[in-house]
Amino acid sequence: MSGWLSRLGLGLKKSSSRLSEGISSIFTKKKLDAATLEELEELLITSDMGVKTSSEIITAFAAERQDKDIESQTIRLKLAEEIAKILLPCQKKLTIDDKKKPFVFLMVGVNGAGKTTTIGKLALKFKQQGKKVSFIAADTFRAAAVEQLQVWGERAGVKVFAGDCGCDSAGLCYDGLEQAIKNGDDVVFIDTAGRLQNKNGLMDELKKIVRVIKKIIPDAPHSTILTLDATNGQNALDQTQIFKSMVDVSGLIVTKLDGTAKGGIVVAVASQCPLPVYYIGIGEEIDDLLEFNALDFSRNLLGID
Repeated sequence: MSGWLSRLGLGLKKSSSRLSEGISSIFTKKKLDAATLEELEELLITSDMGVKTSSEIITAFAAERQDKDIESQTIRLKLAEEIAKILLPCQKKLTIDDKKKPFVFLMVGVNGAGKTTTIGKLALKFKQQGKKVSFIAADTFRAAAVEQLQVWGERAGVKVFAGDCGCDSAGLCYDGLEQAIKNGDDVVFIDTAGRLQNKNGLMDELKKIVRVIKKIIPDAPHSTILTLDATNGQNALDQTQIFKSMVDVSGLIVTKLDGTAKGGIVVAVASQCPLPVYYIGIGEEIDDLLEFNALDFSRNLLGID
């Protein structure tokens, strides 16, 4: 566990450095008054927790502590407590129902969010549990997306069902699921397109995929996972709301936390769109996808060892 926490701390280093240094510069053993609370709220906002969430955190934080002497380490500990309260309802393990075979994951998210890489990493985790896994490359408009999925398929020892570039993605999903059933696969990941520039077109495509999936497996997709890129900051919150309006999002995976100081976006999303957060991505390596833990995340976000 200490190794896990060490990797989490390194993964959140950019975010925690901004918050820790900001708190230290605001507080030098002085009273927690209205002015310092306002500075602290601004710091949370600039860490991408959002105006509404930051205000709620500061209000709860200040309730018993205003006009009292306080040190920066105490500030960090108490803030971490308040943030953990927001995150805790979103801490949930990603599991599958073995009675549903194949268990179908519909993976959604904008292009570049790390969706395909995340699929590869998740597939390896299920393979390590002895599951037979396959991929369906339903982002049929980008040849690079299919190629990337095939690379991960080779790396993970997973079959990839793909069609010609530009083919109908819903029809491909139908054929891919037929093949998965025939092969006796336990888990199927469907990699979809994420072109938000044409929101209506994407919505129609996703809804068609879901309709067609249900023709062959009536209760599928069993889980719809949205991949969010943390470097997008507040745009990740907008994406969550958009995809929730399109499909029944079951939960989230937040990627690229190691490359940004915007780790507070996880708190904003948890507050405004309280969906399960299954994993967080803190690097490119195969084991850099960590199960989300609310308390560990909040403490590391504030630079608490």
